[in-house]
Amino acid sequence: MKGSNILLVAIAGAGLLCGCGTPSDTATTSREGRLFGVSFQTMNNPFFVDLNEGIKEVVEARGDRLVTLDSQFNSLKQKNDLSDLVLRDASGIFINPVNWEGIKGSLLQAKRKGIPCIIVDAPAKDADLALCTVASDNVEAGRMAARALAEVKPNAKIVVLHLSTNKACIDRVTGFKEEMAKHPGMEILDIQEGKGTTEGGRPVMRDLLGRFPELDAAFPINDPSALGAVSALESAGKLDQVTIVTVDGSQPAIKAIQAGRLLSTSAQFPREIGRISAEKMYEHLDGKPVEKDVKVRVELITKENAGSFLKAE
Repeated sequence: MKGSNILLVAIAGAGLLCGCGTPSDTATTSREGRLFGVSFQTMNNPFFVDLNEGIKEVVEARGDRLVTLDSQFNSLKQKNDLSDLVLRDASGIFINPVNWEGIKGSLLQAKRKGIPCIIVDAPAKDADLALCTVASDNVEAGRMAARALAEVKPNAKIVVLHLSTNKACIDRVTGFKEEMAKHPGMEILDIQEGKGTTEGGRPVMRDLLGRFPELDAAFPINDPSALGAVSALESAGKLDQVTIVTVDGSQPAIKAIQAGRLLSTSAQFPREIGRISAEKMYEHLDGKPVEKDVKVRVELITKENAGSFLKAE
């Protein structure tokens, strides 16, 4: 009888060692397919929500699973999140960098473990360490914004609400300036950091209005900061005096265009960026060659075509 008890204890102990209770990632992977991860600079933006859905759609269609991580615009948090994905032996990682110069260490860590990384939406300085970069043609998006503004205000006095840690935004401002150079009457009065958020854009626009009474146009680098600028202009009673052009193509921005609160937004296609990124990852894992730089189309949205971009609710 004593020997039987010992045998039962041994069996129970073996059961615990084999993973009874919380299953390990390896055990989960065997049941749910391979693990992939994506780290976004923020999830407090409809653009990144849609981009995530594009990745997830492809990953889940292959029987795999996606872990989505929100860096909350914190580069240290993003570094730690990416390190965690590497330690979990992710089959592939998608990175939307908080700081375009700040992910070299993470890319090297993944490379040492043989984990492919794809940069999505916002290019990185050390992109050569990644499998590829999939992003909108952000330079062209900036050009589109400047062209739209030049058509209605060829002598515009402009302020720019920037996010200079983000390469996509740097490219947008570069394209804007390139196109603006063709219109000698247009002038940039100041460039300030708008943080890429509604909350960040609002006080910056309020301050710029106070410092530049001649200001009559603004180029916030994305829709959330543009909507923050709109809020500041409405509070100051100057929305009808300042023309705003921006980039993203989000649903709130499209509705603002229809309401006459924004002139234009250069539409990106985040779900398409996500889908293409995931497809490139699987092409690589299937042993196929993948190009290093994949550009995704952009398209100008104005009041004339806004209705065709609006999703049914």
